[in-house]
Amino acid sequence: MSDNRLEALAAFLAANPDLPGGTDTPDTTPAPRRPVLTISMERKGRGGKTATIIAGFTSPEEAAATASALKKRLATGGSARDTEVLIQGDRRTDVRTALIALGYPTPKGS
Repeated sequence: MSDNRLEALAAFLAANPDLPGGTDTPDTTPAPRRPVLTISMERKGRGGKTATIIAGFTSPEEAAATASALKKRLATGGSARDTEVLIQGDRRTDVRTALIALGYPTPKGS
């Protein structure tokens, strides 16, 4: 019975020469690594108001996209400047949890 299936497969492949060829080896290129971000709290230059600063993004676009996601997830204000994200208030614990959920590695101490 298996011989019949092989013949049918060979006939199918011969009748369809435009099918793409399969690859025997899987794609082994590693996924791009996310940067390790640092999370800190800052009060200087903000009129006494507290802000959570996330630094270490590789591009301003990545920082802006992450700032938008964090602001929605945490229901708070914030902004992105260059490769840093500012979140209003002392939200270090919440930001760390949200960043881990978004797939960013963060150091334990920050």
